[in-house]
Amino acid sequence: MEESDYESVLCVKPEVHVYRIPPRATNRGYRASEWQLDQPSWSGRLRITAKGKVAYIKLEDRTSGELFAQAPVDQFPGMAVESVTDSSRYFVIRVEDGNGRRAFIGIGFGDRGDAFDFNVALQDHFKWVKQQSEFAKQAQNPDQGPKLDLGLKEGQTIKLNIANMKKKEGAAGTPRARPASTGGISLLPPPPGGKASTLVPPPGEQLSMGGSLVQPPVAPGSGGATMPWPQPKPATAATADIWGDFTKSTGSASSQTQPGTGWVQF
Repeated sequence: MEESDYESVLCVKPEVHVYRIPPRATNRGYRASEWQLDQPSWSGRLRITAKGKVAYIKLEDRTSGELFAQAPVDQFPGMAVESVTDSSRYFVIRVEDGNGRRAFIGIGFGDRGDAFDFNVALQDHFKWVKQQSEFAKQAQNPDQGPKLDLGLKEGQTIKLNIANMKKKEGAAGTPRARPASTGGISLLPPPPGGKASTLVPPPGEQLSMGGSLVQPPVAPGSGGATMPWPQPKPATAATADIWGDFTKSTGSASSQTQPGTGWVQF
């Protein structure tokens, strides 16, 4: 279907009145007060349609939709539609029949909002017609359109603040890596308020901490000689007498334990 064959509806108003108007004697414009507003010649429905670039104002019967009169509009504002000078609800339109005869009649709306919609519908249609004409001209001559100049004018400079860019990059960088421990064993710090446990090596051995050997303490005034680790004291006779019965009973009990039963002897 071609664009000229497609008809669209721009506006529909259910009530409009038609008036006979006297011929205009001067160029001062039409006045609705000179019409017989209380005796309209016809009342019905108004419909504005568009077919291509031309809009049509159609006056139709409310019930049957029969066409009463039609006014083709090829330009707005123009001779086909004129506003009266003393009201915003009344207009003068130029109707035509199929035989080429023309006549000017007055139309009016009971509501001011209906008159506003009638006026805006015609304005929007011819605004669209103007845009389509401009687009067609640009498509035929694309080189004649305005060109966008993005170059720097004489004397213009561009300043880049690289210091701020480096600061932003440093703030959004990766977190700092934790330092690796140098020793073979990493010891946790003691809990708050507690005492650090000390490791006591057995006699004749050296304590190893963090991959290094801990030497015995050096005696003062010995010329660098090391002091031996403290040895446990042997039990005295008094201690043996006190714990004699306990050791005997323990020894008798341990001697009664048969080997191979899974008990570990101490």
